[in-house]
Amino acid sequence: MSDETREPVKRLFFALGCAPEQRKAIARWRGELRLRSGRPVPAENFHLTLLFLGAVDVAQIAQICRAAAQVRTPGVALSVALDRLEVWRRAGALVLASEQPPPALLRLVYALEQAMLPFGLEEAPKEFRPHLTLMRDFREPVPESATPPEYVLRADRFTLFESHKGRYRALAEWPLVPA
Repeated sequence: MSDETREPVKRLFFALGCAPEQRKAIARWRGELRLRSGRPVPAENFHLTLLFLGAVDVAQIAQICRAAAQVRTPGVALSVALDRLEVWRRAGALVLASEQPPPALLRLVYALEQAMLPFGLEEAPKEFRPHLTLMRDFREPVPESATPPEYVLRADRFTLFESHKGRYRALAEWPLVPA
């Protein structure tokens, strides 16, 4: 198929957003680490990815949204502790990770994975490891921190985001708590 006849695509992922005041606090904490390696993720892009979909035909987005709307949610807002600073060498990322992910978060991710299976978007889902990416192209050891990371990401909804030229745009969102 030639490029001219291919459907337009968008790079999509499901995530929990990060409140503006928390993004600022995390960015300030990251600044105190005095990092000399990698590229900082813009604070406005901080989020916790639930499921990366990759390149999706624009024509499929409405169906994906209908499937996401049917996902069984926890029925409560989620609180995810971001209490570990880790370097993911293969990905070249410095991340805030969760020592003990809440079971409700793991169930939500599994439900999303199951709901997206009919779309055949990702051959083999990777093991879910909740995290917030601080830096990309990071090739140093885990930096020392004067104050340990003690953030709790709270979310009452999950969102379908589009990634375009380094910026993330919310396309749709669904409550975790019934109205």
